Amino acid sequence: MISKQKRQLAQQAGRGAATLLFTLALPAHATNGFNLIGFGAESLLMGGADVAVARDSSAINTNPAGLAQINGKVFNGFGSVLRTLDLSHADQYGSDVHASNRYTPLGGGGYAQSIADTSCGAGVGTFVQGGAGGVFRNVNTAQGNQDNFSAKFGIAKIGVGIGCQVTERLSLGTTIGLTYASIQQSLYRDTPGIGGIKLKDADGVRPNFKLGLQYKLSPTLTFGAAYTEKTKLPLTGGSFSLNVGPQTFQYDDAKLEGFATPREIALGLAWKPENDLLLAFKVNWINWADAIKSTTLTAKQPDSGFAPAQISSTNRLDWHNQVVIALGLAYDINPKTTLYAGYNYGKNPMPRATTTPFIAGILEHHYTAGAAYKFTPEWTLTGGFEYSPVVKVNYNNSEMPFGNAQLRNEALFLHFMLSRQWQ
Repeated sequence: MISKQKRQLAQQAGRGAATLLFTLALPAHATNGFNLIGFGAESLLMGGADVAVARDSSAINTNPAGLAQINGKVFNGFGSVLRTLDLSHADQYGSDVHASNRYTPLGGGGYAQSIADTSCGAGVGTFVQGGAGGVFRNVNTAQGNQDNFSAKFGIAKIGVGIGCQVTERLSLGTTIGLTYASIQQSLYRDTPGIGGIKLKDADGVRPNFKLGLQYKLSPTLTFGAAYTEKTKLPLTGGSFSLNVGPQTFQYDDAKLEGFATPREIALGLAWKPENDLLLAFKVNWINWADAIKSTTLTAKQPDSGFAPAQISSTNRLDWHNQVVIALGLAYDINPKTTLYAGYNYGKNPMPRATTTPFIAGILEHHYTAGAAYKFTPEWTLTGGFEYSPVVKVNYNNSEMPFGNAQLRNEALFLHFMLSRQWQ
């Protein structure tokens, strides 16, 4: 009897684990997949067209060759606030629910300086690569009740970079650092017929690196390139719970494997036809097909002898590779004020068959605008916005308990940066 009960519980646990894998809690503010379109206010307000422009401490995470442009010392503290205008889930059971977490703050910063008696610059910085999540309350279920699902997921980087002017025209750079990711998530915890589940406190740290170059094709035209290596991110040390009706089983050792930040190759041009005008272009290939193709959840050490000693489930996500196009403009209207504008496009990399309301990376078009004002020779404040118009995806994910469903996303970001420059 106990053996039969364990087999039934194992089947329920497997279904719950499969559902969890397909609700992998990628960030609600995801843009190019789960990547932000840029890092630092100037990069963001130029639509992410940064690889040939990079000239402040955010170059550590965009193109470290740009650190060779640092003159003296510079500190950049940058932040963003996301306002989700329409992050919504609808399904065949009559649900049409907006995520309750409408605001998400992001932040980071960097310090860089030129290295005395060399043609190099170096710096250290922290960057949010992706994060936040979605909290959906009072969702109708197939069991006729209402329940909740939520996710909190974050990816952050810390890196040390160096860029050197190798020749009069060529700069090379590299960044090495650490990537940290963590996840907490629950799905229909009070609905045992569906297999209520919760994963929390799983995280991981792994090294990362980036290479970059900038080459002056002419006094007014610069070519830039950057390569980012894939970083595998197994998330370990978590706990997993499964609601089977009369009892909830707790597993004290849970891990999620197979997730990674993607390999990227970015190429770009920066053209300065006049002293007060800068035009930039970038094309970025993002290798999602290799980074997000399958994941495996494993849970061990249950708190009951009636529970399976181990549950494990592997599922395919099959994301598509993405080619992102970015255009940017910077115009100095006077010695103190610079205007920015940009556009970024990347086709949604998620197949319909594996779409989930936890992964809001369906945004495709991004429009940006802003300005920088130099209060003194040392202090500059940069601010602006990024708007992503609504995208709707109709899907039926067989591993999810939603049936015929729709995911909608529309977002507005406010970006700002405070910079300090000194010798």
